[in-house]
Amino acid sequence: MSAFLLTPPATEPLTLAEAKQFLRVEHTEDDAMIVSLIVAARTQVETMARSALIAQTWRFVRDAWPQDGRIALKRGPLISVQAARVLDGERASIDIDPETFVLDKASWSLAAPAWTLPIPGRRIAAIELDVVLGFGTTETSVPEPLRQAVRQLTAHWYDNRGLMQGVAAILPGLWPLIAPYRALSL
Repeated sequence: MSAFLLTPPATEPLTLAEAKQFLRVEHTEDDAMIVSLIVAARTQVETMARSALIAQTWRFVRDAWPQDGRIALKRGPLISVQAARVLDGERASIDIDPETFVLDKASWSLAAPAWTLPIPGRRIAAIELDVVLGFGTTETSVPEPLRQAVRQLTAHWYDNRGLMQGVAAILPGLWPLIAPYRALSL
């Protein structure tokens, strides 16, 4: 199952003011760079955690319905199903009521009896599920350990501009913050 981002988060888990306070920066010359570092840090933390921090919409594409009716997203936390559709052989779509799916927020999966879902009319990329993922819509809805990981990564990149030091340099400090929220792939 492939996935791609449809709608990015409307805000970041860390405001510019919070980042500047953490960095002890009082001037405005670096504001644009700090904002871009916050975005990059959020993206890195999301990648490491396999989780969306702030609400964002993703499209998951499947070839066929699973026989057991459960679709493990392997990315979360799951907020809602926004839209679902099956494509026929002519690339026309058949919409499915999002209420058809039961959200298992604990396992970040969707469930629906396979016999209630329309059969795809083609073999590849025939099912599209638009799903909203994240801990919430505001920075305060993100668990504090994940916000701290964004802070630390932003500070590391700010302090080490121009150096070829990536996440590996501070990875030992990030993992304990991220690990409890990491989506497991079994």
